[in-house]
Amino acid sequence: MGALSVVWSILSTLLLIYFFVMWARFVLDLIRTFNRSWRPRGFWLVVVEAVYTVTDPPVRFFRRLVPPIRIGQVALDLGWSLAMLLVIVLMTIVSGLSAATAGVA
Repeated sequence: MGALSVVWSILSTLLLIYFFVMWARFVLDLIRTFNRSWRPRGFWLVVVEAVYTVTDPPVRFFRRLVPPIRIGQVALDLGWSLAMLLVIVLMTIVSGLSAATAGVA
């Protein structure tokens, strides 16, 4: 296993972890949508803060790039969807590069 394969493997693992963190943010956003009075406490406060801290930069970037689309009284926010799409595309690219690097050795 070459050094480049190790790099692709680590990057793939980090992207997979980030993929799951993005889903955690989705679930937290759903909870906050349906129960506005919900406030995490204790250990969960730390977890929720970590999830939002890690996922906010790309979601905000895509919100600025593509502002929420107004449909009557509802606003369709594409920030999370575009950030998740980027993560999935990057996972696919890294997986392909990892396979290509493994085939060369």
